[in-house]
Amino acid sequence: MKPPDTITTPRLVLRKPRMDDAPRILSQYAQDAIVTKYLVWRPHTIIEDTHAFLKHCLENWSGDRDFAWVIGSKADGVLMGMVGLRLEHTAANVGYVLARKFWNNGYMSEVVKAIADWSLAQKAIFGVGAVCDTENLAWGRVLEKAGMEREGILRRWIVLPNISSEPRDCFCYARVR
Repeated sequence: MKPPDTITTPRLVLRKPRMDDAPRILSQYAQDAIVTKYLVWRPHTIIEDTHAFLKHCLENWSGDRDFAWVIGSKADGVLMGMVGLRLEHTAANVGYVLARKFWNNGYMSEVVKAIADWSLAQKAIFGVGAVCDTENLAWGRVLEKAGMEREGILRRWIVLPNISSEPRDCFCYARVR
């Protein structure tokens, strides 16, 4: 099962990334310590970090498990962030990042809902989920607006290197059919 290279929402276009996206990714969000605070990777410091990341994303498209899309505005094509989808047996997991200047406009809820809708339309997928640090309340609101429900807490679940070297507690969210 492979998702489409492009997914559209009312305001956005999600498309397979390209190597020439690297400068915009770096300048828009990848080097921003506030944006990357709750992510599993450290801020990029040089363009080669972003090139390596994009190379990994594109290599994953040749498989059947990990997929990433660049998020762009339909109106002007501005690169806003990225969203990733990991398919695992009968479930899908979502992760995302959005440049700070686009926060609080409902963009990520729109993106997560579109990814969840596509996933749950697949015969083999019965649930879509995501996790977020228990202190990252904004991420939780995004997931709830996208139709997911908080299911519980995963204790000492994930290391967020921009906060601590110790695993941190996460809320888990899901939408099922």
